[in-house]
Amino acid sequence: MLARQKLDNLLDRFAEIEHLMSAGPEPAAYVKLSREYAGLEPLVTKIRALIKAEQDLEGAQALLSDPETDAEMRELAELERDELSESVEQLSQDVRIGLLPKDEADANDAILEVRAGTGGDEAALFAGDLFRMYQRYAELQGWKVEVLSAHEGEVGGFKEVIASVSGENVFARLKFESGVHRVQRVPATESGGRIHTSAATVAVLPQAEDVDIDVQESDLRIDTFRASGAGGQHVNTTDSAVRITHVPTGIVVAVQDERSQHKNKARAMQLLRARIYDEERERAASERTEARRLQVGSGDRSERIRTYNFPQGRVTDHRIGLTLYKLEQIIAGDGLGEVIEALIVDHQANLLASEDA
Repeated sequence: MLARQKLDNLLDRFAEIEHLMSAGPEPAAYVKLSREYAGLEPLVTKIRALIKAEQDLEGAQALLSDPETDAEMRELAELERDELSESVEQLSQDVRIGLLPKDEADANDAILEVRAGTGGDEAALFAGDLFRMYQRYAELQGWKVEVLSAHEGEVGGFKEVIASVSGENVFARLKFESGVHRVQRVPATESGGRIHTSAATVAVLPQAEDVDIDVQESDLRIDTFRASGAGGQHVNTTDSAVRITHVPTGIVVAVQDERSQHKNKARAMQLLRARIYDEERERAASERTEARRLQVGSGDRSERIRTYNFPQGRVTDHRIGLTLYKLEQIIAGDGLGEVIEALIVDHQANLLASEDA
């Protein structure tokens, strides 16, 4: 059973947030309040629907227990009781899921990093396939993808590509993609038809916002240098590339894709803030070992999480034992949502089991 006091407290807090937002608070306070409001609104809608369904169910049961209720009204009340019982059960489950502990970064935009692993040129081609898969998935979600840094492979794909992904609940839906992705297929350059195994790593970091993390200018060492490249007109003749070192943590980022030093610095700062924020989250998570145990997988980016087997047309997510024979749809991005939904449902089930225990 759901604790009614807890639900009432949430409804009271939601009303309080509405009042505080309408009072015109300072911008930073408004950002925090609006984020909390957006996080609570879907749950509050479910709670209100649950309360109404429970009240309607009580009304139907009262009619059925009244000996003066005529046969026609009793028949209608029985139908309504059955429908309302199902609604109450489903809404109760929805509210239970809504009450589960939230990752504060779920609503954040994300930094997506895809890097070629073992496998040489084939690994770079696979990294390119993965990045295009995420681009297509993001497009279907109505998200925006902006490449921050890219180093192409010798025969195509990417040795490394880093992008900003912005939109609604980006981190919540992409966070389980972090890890080692393995591909088994016959490379185009393989004349003997042998199946090769290659890998690429994916890291998804929540983008930090001003209210999440404060980076002091005095903690930064900023160096500029001339962008390197394959030669010709694309190599800058000015020191437009930017390297930023966050002295307290030793985190270093470098961006050289834009000709403008100002744009490269802005992108480097965006990436730096995300990595500092991710490091702080990792440190906090390591102190909450029980919560960490309940996450899907270990979150370790060295962990092999998924295999894409082209000869069999199969994709297997090893963390939840999910196998789908829809490789073409998944690698194209159109079918990735089914895998992500399965990971989210499994994560919620684990949390619910923990709550019940």
